[in-house]
Amino acid sequence: MINSGETMSGTETAVKEIYGSDFPVILAPMAGITDLPFRLLCKEQGADAMITEMISAKALYYGNKNTTPLMQTLKEEAPVGVQIFGSDPELMGRMAHKIEDKGFAFIDINMGCPVPKIVNNHEGSALMLAPELAGKIVHEVAGSVSLPVTVKFRAGFDETHKNAVEFARILEENGASALAVHARTREQYYSGKADWGIIKRVKEAVSVPVIGNGDLFCGRDVLKMKEITGCDGVMIGRGAKGNPWIFREIRAALNGEPHPAAPDASQVIEMILQQARLGVHYKGEYTAIREMRKHTAWYTTGMPGSSKLRAAVNHVSSFEALENLLRSGVNVIEMT
Repeated sequence: MINSGETMSGTETAVKEIYGSDFPVILAPMAGITDLPFRLLCKEQGADAMITEMISAKALYYGNKNTTPLMQTLKEEAPVGVQIFGSDPELMGRMAHKIEDKGFAFIDINMGCPVPKIVNNHEGSALMLAPELAGKIVHEVAGSVSLPVTVKFRAGFDETHKNAVEFARILEENGASALAVHARTREQYYSGKADWGIIKRVKEAVSVPVIGNGDLFCGRDVLKMKEITGCDGVMIGRGAKGNPWIFREIRAALNGEPHPAAPDASQVIEMILQQARLGVHYKGEYTAIREMRKHTAWYTTGMPGSSKLRAAVNHVSSFEALENLLRSGVNVIEMT
């Protein structure tokens, strides 16, 4: 935090202007996870900023109906960035311009997705093998919008091409306002250990804000990454799955406050139902309840006696059935 007698550096000012906080704790964009209902819960628990699920520039161009709900946002969750992906610089610029007035605080470009269908289309983390093209994409997008342009990328494509530092410099030179680094290569996907040293080297190489990402599962992890890397903020991905409470824990750690008590079984159930209600409201019951099956599994992972509960959830198709099942399951979990 900035004391009253201190002045903010250029980087600190940029961080606050983009993410709304001196040291932002950001919900990472995750396909099929960080929809509007889940983002609202994370905001309530202390997330400073969030980013939509990734949206294809081609899908935007062709008017794919599935892109509209992905872009839905509310003022209650601000600031929110919209993440787009693609490999055509001109198209990326045009589509960024098309959606910049939808209430977003910044445009985020995905250059880190490891999924084969994305990589095989020369998008996502495949762009780390084409730094010049990546720079052109950032240049086109930054020149097409009035919003800040941020980029999320990885340590490299594989151990042979671990080029995050050089890649970051190119993105900065072409107009990126902030960079988020997932400290794993594409080859690693989400396995192995994140190399936080990469984040530190990127931070030392550029003047724009650098957000650290990778292996952040509690408040202590965030404090450790901040100390080791000097990052300007953190992005929480898998650590938030089924655990929006991670943001209040991180906030407490950053403020030097006591570790909050972990939610008990009843609180977990109520959070699941809150997310389900929001999902039904914004997506309709059919879609929302089916999507809650995977979320329920994440929420209850590791809880004694919950395996049968999770299996049963896979067969519910209405909010009423979900609520009845979960409320009846609380006693099972708590008594085990």
